[in-house]
Amino acid sequence: MTTCYISLGSNLGNKRKNIESAIKELKKIKSTKLLKTSSLIKTKAQGGPKGQPDFFNGALKIKTGLLPGALLKKLKTVEKNLGRVKTMRNGPRIIDLDILLYGDKIIKTKKLNIPHPRMFKRDFVTRPLREIIC
Repeated sequence: MTTCYISLGSNLGNKRKNIESAIKELKKIKSTKLLKTSSLIKTKAQGGPKGQPDFFNGALKIKTGLLPGALLKKLKTVEKNLGRVKTMRNGPRIIDLDILLYGDKIIKTKKLNIPHPRMFKRDFVTRPLREIIC
């Protein structure tokens, strides 16, 4: 089992409920156990189209037996099941789930970059991550 950190964000609909629903779905993933959940913070949208609603953001600490690509696939399935439709880069979204860290692995592929390439540039990622990293 590998310790991983996942970021969560939502800026459409009932944001808190969207994140709670995502956490509930993540708990159902086989070979994966939720260890810690950060508090949620409200942040302004960064990048993407102007005028987006504010986000709620948080982070999770999990242990998983899934390989990174399989975990990513599960996260994308959760997003889809909760109604996420990709329309534009950094556009508004019901739910956004990203793998921040996967153990001590460094992965750079077309579909997956770990550590997440922009995580240290985003306070809305690092603040919740600092809360649960220990």
